[in-house]
Amino acid sequence: MTYRVRVGCVYLLGFFIDLVNMFIANVAYPEIGREFDSPVNQLAWISNSYILALTLVIPLSSWLSRRFGTKRLFMVSLMIFIIGSCGVGSSSSLVQLIVWRGIQGMGGGMLIPLGQTMTYALFKSHERARLSSAVMLVALLAPALSPAIGGILVESISWRWVFFASVPLSVIALALAACWLKSEQRSENHESLDVGGLIGGCTGLTLILLGLTYLGESQHFQQGGLLLLMGTFIMAGYVWNAMHKTHPLLNLRLVKDPLLQTAMLIYQFIPGLFMGVSMIAMLYLQNQLGMHASLVGAMMLPWSLASFAAISLTGKKFNTLGPRPLFITGCLVQATGIGLLAMSGYDADVVICISAFTLMGFGGSLCSSTAQSSAFIQIAENELPDASAIWNINRQLSFCLGVTLISLLFNVIADTGVPIYQAYHLCFVIAACSVVVPIVCCFRIANQDVIFTLKQEHK
Repeated sequence: MTYRVRVGCVYLLGFFIDLVNMFIANVAYPEIGREFDSPVNQLAWISNSYILALTLVIPLSSWLSRRFGTKRLFMVSLMIFIIGSCGVGSSSSLVQLIVWRGIQGMGGGMLIPLGQTMTYALFKSHERARLSSAVMLVALLAPALSPAIGGILVESISWRWVFFASVPLSVIALALAACWLKSEQRSENHESLDVGGLIGGCTGLTLILLGLTYLGESQHFQQGGLLLLMGTFIMAGYVWNAMHKTHPLLNLRLVKDPLLQTAMLIYQFIPGLFMGVSMIAMLYLQNQLGMHASLVGAMMLPWSLASFAAISLTGKKFNTLGPRPLFITGCLVQATGIGLLAMSGYDADVVICISAFTLMGFGGSLCSSTAQSSAFIQIAENELPDASAIWNINRQLSFCLGVTLISLLFNVIADTGVPIYQAYHLCFVIAACSVVVPIVCCFRIANQDVIFTLKQEHK
């Protein structure tokens, strides 16, 4: 086994652990909500605290790896993640659970950008599209297995084992990292940390997420609006400052690249919103339609089979078709799948739900695999660490915002007094219609230029 294959295996295992923690928690929400007597907007912070903490430490990955070494930092992150996982499963209140999820996220936050940078640096530019497809295919194991296993754990043991399940995988990843990764010499040129940028970006992002959450609660609507306004203002200042600094925490000027920019936007509207739709769907199918947790978790199996087909299609057709037609097709298919959820509540509930998750799997994965394949095509190798950090911040933020926005939307609709099942249905319809935005943005892609670049790299 070559060194780059070993590095790729460690990266993929870290990515798998990250996705397990994204998907496996959703199926446990109803049990957690009943045990701690918590509404949907509070349960959303089980995911949000993990993703927020994870997102906030990603900008530090490039700076810390240069200062302490990639292998050492990767292993320390895994140790923190293991401690956090044990704390989440042992929590005695929702507040404790949310705090431990944040610690868990801090540990897992640097696994993906570190692994992605190490792996992509070992592959040439024209090999990265196939590498991206391989990454997406292997990562399908997480959404395929984690909800179904999570449902079984919830029903047969306890919701706590949904979180303990990550510990054995993390221990294996730690052992492989110790044995397989080469120790790198730390840089003697200690670049100073952009402390102001770190504080500004983290503060702005935290206030935005708190504002969105409180906007969904009628008693905190004004506070939510104020926090959202403050967070937006601080974040705008952070972006302006970073764009004018010589050595910012992250080189945000890379976002001007059209392909990276469009790929990031696609992630916000397609995989990101799916995380929110998935959370609401889990509650809807169990609490409204009375489905068992194991059956609801098993809905991700057809999702994963359809995702496998979509990712395989991307690997075969990306170089010849380019990203634009794949993006548009994926958006339309996912919108159809979300729309089908609004048709459930009748005799063919199981058939409709399986069809919905199948379409969402194909459409969402067609978009995400195409985005992963196209994001770094025009990025220089020396800019890959910053581009990887930006990409992963956006990826994690898309999941966090997706959960927050769909929860907010559902609570706003429910507060109008409509029947609860209609609130779910209307939420699904609006989420499906949101694909209009990324479809319009796809027309900015110079598709023929991308195809020409890919053909030139293969010569």
